[in-house]
Amino acid sequence: MGRLQGKIALITGGARGLGEAMGRAMAAEGAAVALTDLLEEEGTRVAADLTEQGHKAMFLQQDVTDEARWDAVVAEVSDRFGGLNVLVNNAGIAAVGAIDEASFADWRRTQAVNLDSVFLGCRAGVRYMKDQGGGSIINISSIEGIVGNAVLAAYNASKGGVRLLTKSAAVRCAEAGFGVRVNSIHPGFVMTAMVSEGFADAPPEMADQVIAMTPMKRFGTPEEIAAGAVFLASEESAFMTGSELVIDGGVIAQ
Repeated sequence: MGRLQGKIALITGGARGLGEAMGRAMAAEGAAVALTDLLEEEGTRVAADLTEQGHKAMFLQQDVTDEARWDAVVAEVSDRFGGLNVLVNNAGIAAVGAIDEASFADWRRTQAVNLDSVFLGCRAGVRYMKDQGGGSIINISSIEGIVGNAVLAAYNASKGGVRLLTKSAAVRCAEAGFGVRVNSIHPGFVMTAMVSEGFADAPPEMADQVIAMTPMKRFGTPEEIAAGAVFLASEESAFMTGSELVIDGGVIAQ
């Protein structure tokens, strides 16, 4: 029996990167997995691959900033798989810009995708799960939601918001007896497609600088973040809510 046998998981931003890794890891542990993303071709391919491997999987196109779409997605997942036990708010973007250089348009877009969508996801998840016996909500924040970076003003703010929104939702659900746990994961520098694309536009020495500032002297892998998500989705973390799971190779321990 897998650690998530019988559970139904919805993962946003599931077409690639961390979302894909979490979807594959949860499916391997027995969960039925619903992946959502704007990237329809890539997401459909991942879901099809999981299905071919014998797992229960589906893909839905979703703009996570669309309020009405959230209720529709939860309903579609519930209709297909019979419920919803795990929700991972993973979809996100990164906008580089110091406070004196960033545009307001970039600021607003970053908050919409990285923070507003997590609010919408948590609200939809809590409303559904509290009437279905509980569940686990996992919000993907960042170490940049705990410490500041001079050139990531909008990203810092959005991920810091995710950190405290998680705690607010966790306390509400626990005190109200909803049976819904809400935790956040704070990855460090992980080599995903988005990060790789960012480094392609950066000075060549930047990757070396990142490795140098990481005590473990390497980038993380999507699978290492996915392992943390599986733990928070499982009953192994039954006494955890409002917690921050930092997976960063020791960066913010310094």
